[in-house]
Amino acid sequence: MGGRTRPAYTAEYKRQMVELVRAGRSPAELAKEFEASVFSIREWVRSADIDEGRRVDGLTTEERAETHAAAMQGQAAGTGA
Repeated sequence: MGGRTRPAYTAEYKRQMVELVRAGRSPAELAKEFEASVFSIREWVRSADIDEGRRVDGLTTEERAETHAAAMQGQAAGTGA
């Protein structure tokens, strides 16, 4: 797997991008200005909407973390670790 080419975005940075989109800025406009991808910005808005109950078509951040943790435990159990 390839490594990241830049450090991960902070939660605060993502929150600010979500607020700007909700205030009427487009993800494409923000991507050009702040050098984040349009896809990433859209996903941050989608995740925030799900976490806040604005959407119900996905897992919340907490549910994704629980699912990931359960999968990791299953992998560890399967390898005898």
